[in-house]
This record gives sequence, C-alpha cells and structure tokens, in this order.
Amino acid sequence: MKTPAKAGPQKTRTSDSEAHATGPFVVVGAIVILLIYQGYSLSIVGVAAPWIAKSFALDQPHLARLFAWMSASAIGSLILARLADRVGRREIILLSLVLAPIFSALAAVVPGARWFAVCEIFISALLGGSVSSAIVVLAEELPVDNRALGQAAAALASAIGGVLGYIVIPFLLAWGLSWRWLFVPSAAGIILAWPVARMLPAASTRWSKAAQTGSATESRFYDIFHPIYRRRAITLLSCAALDTMAGTAVNGWLYFEAVSVLGLSPQAASTLVVAGMIIGMAGFPVGAWTSEHIGRVPTVAIMGAAAWVGAFLFYWGPLASISWPFFWLIATYCWFKFASDVMTVGANSAATELFPAALRTTMIGWQGITAAVFGIIAQVLIAALITPLGGLGRVIRYFSLLGFPSALLFGLFIDETRGMTLEEAAREDEWEAHRLHRAGKIHLHHSQHKAPGDP
Repeated sequence: MKTPAKAGPQKTRTSDSEAHATGPFVVVGAIVILLIYQGYSLSIVGVAAPWIAKSFALDQPHLARLFAWMSASAIGSLILARLADRVGRREIILLSLVLAPIFSALAAVVPGARWFAVCEIFISALLGGSVSSAIVVLAEELPVDNRALGQAAAALASAIGGVLGYIVIPFLLAWGLSWRWLFVPSAAGIILAWPVARMLPAASTRWSKAAQTGSATESRFYDIFHPIYRRRAITLLSCAALDTMAGTAVNGWLYFEAVSVLGLSPQAASTLVVAGMIIGMAGFPVGAWTSEHIGRVPTVAIMGAAAWVGAFLFYWGPLASISWPFFWLIATYCWFKFASDVMTVGANSAATELFPAALRTTMIGWQGITAAVFGIIAQVLIAALITPLGGLGRVIRYFSLLGFPSALLFGLFIDETRGMTLEEAAREDEWEAHRLHRAGKIHLHHSQHKAPGDP
C-alpha cells in the first residue's frame, strides 16, 4: 500500500511550476524578441555583402564560394534541432542567445575571410537551432485557432529584425564607419537571455508529455521517414531544396545586385529593400487569415507561385518603355515580398503541425540541413554560371524558376491541417502505437537473448 504524498513537497513543486507558468501572449512576446534579434543578426551578411567583398578582396565568384561555405551552418542547426526534441526547446533557445552574441563579437574583429566564415557558421547554426525551437513552441503552446496567427507574429518579428540592417548601413557609411559596426547590436543581444528565460515556459506541455512517455528519447532522427510521415517528409524536403536554391539566389544577392550590378547608391538600395520589406509585412496577417479560413496548403501553393513571378520580374529588369526604372524595381520587389510573406505563414504553420512532438523540431532541422546542402549547391552553381550565362542577374533569374515546382509539390502532396488539433494533424495516436509496438519488440528481443539465470 502506497504512502500518501506529503503536503510540503507537493506545495513546493506546484510553486516551482507556477514560477515558470506563462500565458500565450507572454510566450509570443518571448518569441518575438528572439526573432527580431535573429532576423537582424542573420541579415548582416546580406546587407554588408558589397563591403565584405571589398574588405576581403573577393570578386563575385569568390564571394559566392564564401557564402557557400557559410551554408554549412545548417549541420549545427540540425544537431540543435534534434537536441531540442531530446532535452527541450527552452534550453536550446537560451543556449543560442548566450553563444550567438559571443561569435558576433568575434566576427566583428576577425581579419580574414576564413575566420569570418567560421564565426558566421556558428552564428547561423545557433540561431537556426533557436528559430526551429521557437516556431515549434508557438505551435505547441497556442490554441488551435491562434496557431497561424502566432506563426504570423513570429515571421513578422523576423522580418522587422531583417530590415533593420538595411536602415543602419547607410548611416554607418555616411559617418565613415566600417560595416563591421553592424555586429554591435548582435553582440549586445546577450542581454536578451534573461528576459526571454523569464517569459518562456519551463517546458512545453506537449514536449513534456512526450518526454514522460519515452517518445522523445526513443525517437530517432530518421523517424521522419517512417511510413506514417514519409510522404510528408519527402515533399517538405523537396520543397526546401527547390525553395532554397531559388531563395539563395534571389534573397542572398539582392543588395549586391542593387549596389554592385545595377549601380544604385547605398541609400537607394536600402530604400528599395526597406520599402519591399515593410510593404511585404502586410502579408503576415493576410497569411494568418488565409491559413485559418482557406487552408495552409492553398496559401502556400498559390502565393508561393505568385512570389516567384515577382522575383523573376525583378531580376528581368525594367522594361525599355518604363520611364522610371526604379519604380519597376520597387513594385516587383514589393510583389515578391508580400506574396512570399503570405506563403511563409502557411508553410510554417503546416511544417510545425505535420509531425509529432518527438519529431517536430527534428523535422525543421532536416529542412535546415537540406537547405544547407542545396544552398551550397546554389552558390557553387551561381559562381560557375555567372560568366557563361552573361552576368549575375541572368543567373538569378533562371534560379527563381525553381520556386514554381516547389509550390506545385506542396499543393499536390501535403495534407491540410486547418482546424485540426495538433495531435490530429500530427497523427500522434498512430505514432504512439508504432512506438509502443517497437518498444515491445525490443523488450521481447532482449528477453529472448538473456543468459540462463539472468534476472
């Protein structure tokens, strides 16, 4: 007969739990803070690309190869994403917020391109792991009707952070300061760790359940290819590969194209990018609405295709009949950003809902490593094709076409999850039944191989 638990310890455990209890709005606030920081820190390389090339004496092909090496950061992001499914999302987020600023400070002072790339690899790996954990926390902590809205808030925060560097760089240049000063806010980000730690829940309820049942610890990183999830995983990874190759070209080279190829001043290039990003932010609430009322799949398929039309037209360049070419660039870039931001909300909502708690962050890590591999491939191909195809703009225009088959694949093979509970969308019951069956087989296997007299 069990002895009743003592009142004292019970009360203590409840107090500890309540100390970390946070509501949905507080959780969203923590993720917004994190993603503004992440958006700014990860945009620095793209913002400073023309001046990085000058500082390290790199031509276009060599700059492309440098960016290709930086894409290896996704290996670290996958490791952190897997750890988030094993040890918890909160721990990975806080680890990243402590270490990323340290490497940002180093990136600001290292003298050579190789060491700069090493620092950027660590920064991107850490922030990539924290972002995958952050969007999963939103999916797991928010009510079913607010999951897409939470993803829209996260994407908006990342976009706000991403636009800040483009606002800052013209001032740095006007004041005669180096592009390296862009890293100062990123290095100062270590002060965010304490408030984010206070705002995040001690552990996701759904992740805690998976940890208690053994689902989190017994899962393997390749379980995303189990027959229950194989079609979803292969489709998402295929889309990640195609979108990465298109996006690496279109987004990674945009500011360089504007300044170094089109000949815009830094002020005009920043105006172009900031205008596109600000107008594009209207796509986040639109994406939340369409995801909840029309569906995640049509949001991604339709608006994804529309986005790549805008990208293609931007790199096609102004028509000869256009009297103000700058208007063409702003209009097509705003088109691209608005449609892609709508698509992002639907894609993030679907990606976090299609897999069980034990594999949710792991899947995002897989998408990250896929993006890394194909990001490297894209940069290598861009470097190789610039000369034979007659310039950077033409190469990127061709790469943007890869986004269309991605939108088609998503529309054809991804299951709709609108209105479902997270457990229904992720087929948690089927996964749990498989886990128990596998655990039973392992137990039976060990029992059959016991030596005589073993307990």
